[in-house]
Amino acid sequence: QVQLVESGGGLVQAGGSLRLSCAASGRTFSTYDMGWFRQAPGKEREFVAASWRNGDTRYADSVKGRFTISRDNAKNTRYLQMNSLKPEDTGDYYCAADQTVLLTTSPRYWGQGTQVTVSS
Repeated sequence: QVQLVESGGGLVQAGGSLRLSCAASGRTFSTYDMGWFRQAPGKEREFVAASWRNGDTRYADSVKGRFTISRDNAKNTRYLQMNSLKPEDTGDYYCAADQTVLLTTSPRYWGQGTQVTVSS
């Protein structure tokens, strides 16, 4: 099992940056891959970025070149560095984890979410 806690959200002007953190705990955390999703008000949750244990990463087209996912294995923490933020990036951001190919579509474990608001 794995538990996830996100932090780092807030209010930022367009063009600014934020770094989200996802702290993970659990006996078998090292066997999990992790990713990030977001949900704008009134819309469905969508994939943002993912990081696999082998070092592979994947990004949604809407954030490529602006967002970077990374991890600190010693601290069991994942990060999402968000640069050049746009108003359309506004939403609740969730950390997620899974052990299967479903990571980017319907992962098994979720954090509680952290809110990101980008003003124009």
